[in-house]
Amino acid sequence: MGGNYAKQQRSVLMVILLTIITCGIYYFFWFYQVTKELTEYSEDDRLSPGLSVVLTIVTCGFYQIYWWYRIADVFVSAQQKAKYPRVNDNKILFVVLTLFGLDIINMAILQSDMNQLWKQADQIVPNQAADFDDWTDY
Repeated sequence: MGGNYAKQQRSVLMVILLTIITCGIYYFFWFYQVTKELTEYSEDDRLSPGLSVVLTIVTCGFYQIYWWYRIADVFVSAQQKAKYPRVNDNKILFVVLTLFGLDIINMAILQSDMNQLWKQADQIVPNQAADFDDWTDY
């Protein structure tokens, strides 16, 4: 913890625009990166970034319903690890919006929440208790 997470912040507007301009290709890049970043930070290995992208393509998008539900769960774990003051749990919202084909709204919500998470994660001071040595030289 206490790392430089500011580099993982992305502009919500650019995420949406790049997804639209590239006809959805950027979505898979974003999808992979978000899965990778959140699973690494939260140390929750229930989702694999590469496998998630492959399963989404192979299942013609049906895997996304599960992914949005699970990534919201992983995000909650990440918020707890960052000692986030108010935990956002958007599982049901993400699933409903996905069922209506509104993944781009999910992207905006999750990216905005992640930007806030990375700001909070940067403010955490590394645990100094681990560096304390109770042995003294006499």
